[in-house]
Amino acid sequence: MSKGTVLISGINGYIAAVTAQRLLDAGYSVRGTVRKSSSATALIEGPLKKYFESGAFEVVEVPDITVDGAFDEAVKGVTTIAHLATPVSFHFKDPAPILHAAIQGTRSILASAQKAGPQLQSFIHLSSIVAILTNAPAPSTLTEADWNTWAEPMISQGGDNISGVVIYGASKTASERALWAFRDEQKPNFTITALNPVYVIGPPLISPKTPKDVGETVAPVWTVFSGASYATGASAPHPTVDVRDVADLVGAVITNAKQCDGQRYIARGASASPQAMADVLRKTFPEAKDRIIEGEPGVGYEEDYQVDPQKGVVIDSDKAKTLLGRDWISFERSVVDTAKAFVHLL
Repeated sequence: MSKGTVLISGINGYIAAVTAQRLLDAGYSVRGTVRKSSSATALIEGPLKKYFESGAFEVVEVPDITVDGAFDEAVKGVTTIAHLATPVSFHFKDPAPILHAAIQGTRSILASAQKAGPQLQSFIHLSSIVAILTNAPAPSTLTEADWNTWAEPMISQGGDNISGVVIYGASKTASERALWAFRDEQKPNFTITALNPVYVIGPPLISPKTPKDVGETVAPVWTVFSGASYATGASAPHPTVDVRDVADLVGAVITNAKQCDGQRYIARGASASPQAMADVLRKTFPEAKDRIIEGEPGVGYEEDYQVDPQKGVVIDSDKAKTLLGRDWISFERSVVDTAKAFVHLL
């Protein structure tokens, strides 16, 4: 017997695909949405084949997530909705279509959720740490109470030099604000929760066929592992979290829906630099030592892969770790497991 049916938007995405597998393995049924059915072929014929053949996994087309009623058919009979589909890139050029997709996609699926039926228990929204990032000077500590108040105004002011990072930050902030506005105004019968992960790494469910297929968030691991140049030494550390932790947080929210209602959860496991990745990979893959640039071993990161609060910004993720019920997957394991997905490319 299935524990219930979870609708996952953008099932062919990096985080969504891993989440689907973790939920299926845990006994849930999963219905995934894609813009074109062919986008899910690799999943259906690959790692999720047995679930597709058993009927536990199905795929439906939603060509345009921004259209009113786009998800009306997809939500029928589901017990949970995990809205994981969102444009992800730090190289966006034009903010208008990105903000439109992020905001209207969220509003559309929420409107459909209202029509899903009384069996719908929870709605989980994949936001981002960028919706929390303040511009407070370091040292400082970020919690779920904080909000990004700078990205959207920068977009409103316009200009030709708005970076992709700002566009991405504005889109994630605006879409999450739309989520909470819906909750305040509509007071739905289902619970609403937001997940705010930092930079996500970890092994993709399907390994890339070519270097061009390497996802943007795991690209830094590929860069180091492939032997390309990277910022060696004391470059600024980046907060990271394993994709499997994010996927398991979705499961934890489903299990504890009432407790998680109205809550945000920061997912952050470690903070480390490309130099730290190189040190881990050179140690784990001795045959790659001649390929991976050595740099300055041990420089630019803490031994426990955490940020010293006197040097930078501390991101408090204790709330999510408590919900998860275990410690975060280690930085070393995340980097090594990600690299294993790239071995065939070398």
